[in-house]
Amino acid sequence: MNLSPLQKARYEYVPKLPGMLRNGISEICVKDGEATQSVADQDKIKALFPNTYGKNEITFAKGANTSEAKKQVVGVILSGGQAPGGHNVISGLYDALKSTDKNNVLLGFKGGPSGLIDDDYVEFDDAFIDAYRNTGGFDIIGSGRTKLETKEQFAIVTEVAKKHGLTAIVIIGGDDSNTNAAVLAEYMAANNTGVQVIGCPKTIDGDLKNEDIEASFGFDTATKTYSELIGNIERDANSAKKYWHFIKVMGRSASHVALECALETQPNICLIGEEVAAKKMSLSQIASQIADSVEKRGNAGNNFGVAIIPEGIVEFVPEFSKLIAEINELLAGENTEKFNALPDWNAKYDFIEKGLTKESMAVFAILPQLIQQQLFLERDPHGNVQVSLIESEKLLSQLVADELAKRKAAGTYKGKFGAQHHFFGYEGRCAFPSNFDADYCYSLGYNAFMLIQYGYTGYLSKVSNLSAPAEQWVAGGMPITKMMNIERRNGEDKPVIRKALVELDGKPFKYFEANRDKWAVETAFTYPGAIQYYGPSEVCDLTTRTLALEKG
Repeated sequence: MNLSPLQKARYEYVPKLPGMLRNGISEICVKDGEATQSVADQDKIKALFPNTYGKNEITFAKGANTSEAKKQVVGVILSGGQAPGGHNVISGLYDALKSTDKNNVLLGFKGGPSGLIDDDYVEFDDAFIDAYRNTGGFDIIGSGRTKLETKEQFAIVTEVAKKHGLTAIVIIGGDDSNTNAAVLAEYMAANNTGVQVIGCPKTIDGDLKNEDIEASFGFDTATKTYSELIGNIERDANSAKKYWHFIKVMGRSASHVALECALETQPNICLIGEEVAAKKMSLSQIASQIADSVEKRGNAGNNFGVAIIPEGIVEFVPEFSKLIAEINELLAGENTEKFNALPDWNAKYDFIEKGLTKESMAVFAILPQLIQQQLFLERDPHGNVQVSLIESEKLLSQLVADELAKRKAAGTYKGKFGAQHHFFGYEGRCAFPSNFDADYCYSLGYNAFMLIQYGYTGYLSKVSNLSAPAEQWVAGGMPITKMMNIERRNGEDKPVIRKALVELDGKPFKYFEANRDKWAVETAFTYPGAIQYYGPSEVCDLTTRTLALEKG
C-alpha cells in the first residue's frame, strides 16, 4: 500500500494519556463520587432504568487494582456519522485490553449496530489495529444508523453476545447512540446476561456535552478543518474584494460548530440559531441584520465579506418552524399523492396557498422559488420536510439581495453585492485527527476498558480537565442516565440524552457578542491555517476556542 509521508508519520504518533492512566493497569484504582440523578423527569427515568439508574460517578487514580481478574471478550461498534478520532478510541480500547491479558479479545462489529444484529464482525490483532492508528474516518469497521431499541433486537444481540462469550459491548456514538447504549445496558442487567455496556461521546456537532462531558470527540478536528477553509475564503475575499461568501457549516440542532468557527476566523457575520430562537427573529429580521453589515461595508468601498450559517438555522426561526409544521400537516396521508400528481408548479402553488394559514403563506411567499420547491422535496420516513435539504445559505443571500435592492432604490446603499455559496460538512468528518482528538480519543478507549474491568455498565467513558495538558486530564465514568430526560418522539414519550445547545450566557457566546459589531464592519479576519501535528505544543496541542473560553 502506498502511504503519504504524513500517513507514515501519524501511524507512529504515540497518543498522550491522562497521568493516572500512565501508571500501568495494575496500579489504577477507583474513587467513588456522588450518586447521580437524571437532568429532568427523575421519577420517569428511574422507573425505566431500575437496574442502572442513580449510580455513582467515578474517577480513576493511582493505587492497587482491585478488579476481578478474568478473560475479557469485548465487542465494539461505531454508530452514526463519522467523526475524527474514532479509530483511536478502538486503538486505546485494544491496547488497554491486551496489556491486561494478551488472551483478551476485541471484536469489531461491522456497519454499526446492524453488525451486532447480523453477527458480522472481525477479530482485531496488532497488524489490523496498527494500520488505523491516529487516522481519520470510520473505515476500520464502518458505521451505521440502525437504532438498537426494541426487545426483539436486544434478544438477538444477547444471543450474538452469548455465542462469542462477550463480557462487554462498547458503543461509540452521539446522543441517540448513547441513549441506545443506556437502554441496552438496562436490558442486559435486567436479564442477568453478564454483558456490560459502555458508551463513548462522539459528535462533531458538539451537542453531546454537559458539566461532565467537556467535549465530544471530533469537534476539535472538524472545526479546525472548517476554520482553515473559512480562513482561506476570507483571504480570497480580501484579495478579490468582490464577493460576499455565505458559508453553511454542520450543526442541525445546535450552533456550536458555527460559533467555534467564528471565534477562530472572525467573520463579518455569524448566525447563532439559539439566539435567533430566543429573540424570535423572523427571516426578514435576519436578512436585514446581514444587509446592515453589507451596506456599511459597501458604502465604505468594501464590497466583500463572509457570513457563517449553521446548518439548522431555519428550524430556529419561529415563523419558519410553524410553516414547516403546516406543510407536514398539509401533505399528511393521501394529500402527498394528490400534490405530486398536479401538473406543474403553478397548480402546486395554488394547492399550497389554499392549505396554509395566512401567516405561514406570507412567509412562504417571500421565499425564492428554488427554496419553496425544496420544501416539497422527498420527505423523511415520518413524512416530514427534510430541513437539511434546504439550501439556507442561498435562501439568506437571496433575501439579503432583495433587501439591498430596496435600500439601493431608497439611496442608502451605494455598493455592489455578489454572493458565493459553500457548505462544509463532509470535509471535516474524516480528517486526520488533531493531536487533541488523537490523545482524547485514545484516552476514551483506554478508559472504557478500565470501566469494563471494574464491572461498570450503563456508563459513559469520561475524560475531563481537557483544557489542561493531557498529563493533568482526569479519567473516570458517569452513568448515561444522568444526561437523560423525557422527550416526545414520533407521538411517544421517550428517554433520550438532552442535547446541549449554545448557552447565550456562556463565555464563548459572550465573547462573540462583545466583538461581532466590530467584525461586522471592519475586515478583522483571522487565518487559522492547517491543523499542525508536529512542532511547539502551543501550536500543535491547542484546544478549541470554545473550550479555552469555557475553562478560563
